[in-house]
Amino acid sequence: MYFSYSVVTGVLFLLALPYFFWKGRATGKYLRTFSERMGRLPVYLNVDGERSIWIHAVSVGEVLAARTLVAPLRERAAGRRLFLSTTTMTGNAVAQKHAVGLDGIFYAPFDWPHPVRASLDTLNPDLLVLVETELWPNLIHEARARGSRVALVNGRISPRSFERYKLVRPLLAKVLAEVDLFLMQADAHAERIIALGAPADRVQVTGNLKFDALEAPRSPDRLRQILAPGGQVPHPLIVAGSTMAGEEVLVLQAYHAVREAVPEARLVIAPRHPERFDQVPALVEAAGFRCVRRSQTEPGRWRAGEVMLLDTLGELAQVYPLAAAVFVGGSLVPTGGHNVLEAAVAGRAIVVGPSMTNFQEIADLFRTEHALVQVGSAAELGHELQALLRDEPRRRELGERARALIDRNRGALARTIDALTALLGPARA
Repeated sequence: MYFSYSVVTGVLFLLALPYFFWKGRATGKYLRTFSERMGRLPVYLNVDGERSIWIHAVSVGEVLAARTLVAPLRERAAGRRLFLSTTTMTGNAVAQKHAVGLDGIFYAPFDWPHPVRASLDTLNPDLLVLVETELWPNLIHEARARGSRVALVNGRISPRSFERYKLVRPLLAKVLAEVDLFLMQADAHAERIIALGAPADRVQVTGNLKFDALEAPRSPDRLRQILAPGGQVPHPLIVAGSTMAGEEVLVLQAYHAVREAVPEARLVIAPRHPERFDQVPALVEAAGFRCVRRSQTEPGRWRAGEVMLLDTLGELAQVYPLAAAVFVGGSLVPTGGHNVLEAAVAGRAIVVGPSMTNFQEIADLFRTEHALVQVGSAAELGHELQALLRDEPRRRELGERARALIDRNRGALARTIDALTALLGPARA
């Protein structure tokens, strides 16, 4: 089974390779990480072959959840080194900046036997911790074959993923049988992973680590000078965060409607993927606005009628506290939405579109508690943003409800650490 899986994925990789080299031709980003993805990790990561814990988090959201594990694991798994791998470059960049206390950060190997074994040889892990839905068959199989324990933490299986996984359930059930522990975000996720073949006695509901990962964001002085000169935001600020392809056009339509009622309102757009930073200015200009880039804007230079493109990494959460209202993207187009928690911990009024399947439980929770507003179209988004900008008490109430909801749902970290340390046992020589 694993051989067949490796052959199929290898063929697909070879077919896709020209596309990725072409896509990264300007930056060389895939070539720069290729060696690590083939399992050739720097020897200095673990030169003496010490026992370790390997945490794998695919991208930004998973990294931010995973970083909460580092300090308590450092304390309670004494004698083991701690490593974190990511799949994406943005995830790696966030890990380098925010995941303090690790012994090394690297790119995860391709899921074939040789790269996986080479990585395992270097890291020598007692425990492999996979964050959310990182169910890589060869990685799990090879880790178990050498005696490592394997745990899925902050586990989630969205309804859309569940339908796809059901198509390969025979393969997936064999993979899940090799996982020692499944720590899931909520009952629905636990039920789905059991339906896919996870042994029910290994599944626990521990909650969502992302609630514990949240810290009240602070806007750096330079950013405040650009967006809020004099310490006050002089104009109502709308932030459209984590927007996806096809969505900026809809947001700009809504912004036109907002400015008819609140002409002084300003807009910041933050695309989800950095490779789209160069695409968005043309969309803004086509909508009739001038686009200015955050990276090229000096304090006092942002003018009325200009839309700001947030073309920097790691600043979106720091912009949220300055907003009057936040639209969380990926939700006006059918991509499943993005996490609303960073906007919530900033205490902002949050608006999302109809597509929130990737974060359905969180969206449902916030909607039930009247801590966000969900709209069905760009026209509704414009209308709702108009209403929020003209009703400060309602904005404040929505933000306060969102922040209070965060505080009530913390606690997953302690439950996760207890379960992992019980699974891990004493360090091996």
